[in-house]
Amino acid sequence: MAIDFGLLLLGGLLLYFGAEWLVRGAAGIASSLGVRPLVIGLMVVAYGTSAPELAVGVRAALSGKSDLAFGNAIGSNIANLGLILGATALVAPPAVDPSLIRREVPVLVASTLLVPLAMLDGRLAPWEGLCLVALALVYTVHAVRSARAVAAAPADSPQAAVAATAEAEAVGSADRPAGRAALGTLAALGLALLVGGGDLFVRGATGLARALGLSDRLIGLTVVAVGTSLPELAASLVAALRGHGAIAVGNVVGSNIFNLLLILGAAGAVRGVDVDPRSARLDLLALLGFTLFAAVALRGDRRISRPEGALLLAGYVGFVLALVAS
Repeated sequence: MAIDFGLLLLGGLLLYFGAEWLVRGAAGIASSLGVRPLVIGLMVVAYGTSAPELAVGVRAALSGKSDLAFGNAIGSNIANLGLILGATALVAPPAVDPSLIRREVPVLVASTLLVPLAMLDGRLAPWEGLCLVALALVYTVHAVRSARAVAAAPADSPQAAVAATAEAEAVGSADRPAGRAALGTLAALGLALLVGGGDLFVRGATGLARALGLSDRLIGLTVVAVGTSLPELAASLVAALRGHGAIAVGNVVGSNIFNLLLILGAAGAVRGVDVDPRSARLDLLALLGFTLFAAVALRGDRRISRPEGALLLAGYVGFVLALVAS
């Protein structure tokens, strides 16, 4: 158990520094290239921080541990909305990009409704998994094309000025190719630390959970889900604290879309995912509830308030307690 505790501590340290570097680099690149921070959050940061979930989900599917693969994807989404979005709103209420409300939130709700429909018979067949992966690719291509069509925020806007000033002070002038290369290197190193730190944390946490006799489903929905969501948590908190709310919210929304379509889809495509519908009912209802609540919060005054963050966080604590008691 001492080794597991050591892995937890080392993983947490790597997550902290990885989040700092990834957000600094990503925000700087967005500012220097005229790319909206929301797009960086939805694509670069969300894809990168979802790497641990993808690795865990595919590995679990190959090992025949369907409960772990399912719990990892569903539990991570619940943790992203309840724990991460809730904690981020409590620490520094993030502003919401209007285009996210129009485009990404409907995709998030639709993908959340699609997964229970695909698993009505208790199984996500390989062909259904491939369909989910295909939808993830279609969404990615559409998001990238939309990003190219949307002009960057005006250079004299307060948000752009704050981002440009902060990143110029941290890294140097991002208008020069050398500055962009430095930012890219910083973001890549941060992403590598996030993925590595998340993997170490999951190993330590899973070892401790197994020593306590927890089931694969409970481990997947709680320990592994939270552990693989730590990159999202670290990146979103740091982004919100640094004034990059669009990156913070885009990271959570993008990660949830990828978790359902790409990660759960990849796990199903590899070997199929079998789940008892009765035991998964609580998980899917919780996912739907958190998603709908977040969708309403994101459509409000375009800023997730602290009371809304407190409700999300309290709901997540209640979900975990209900899991332990079931």
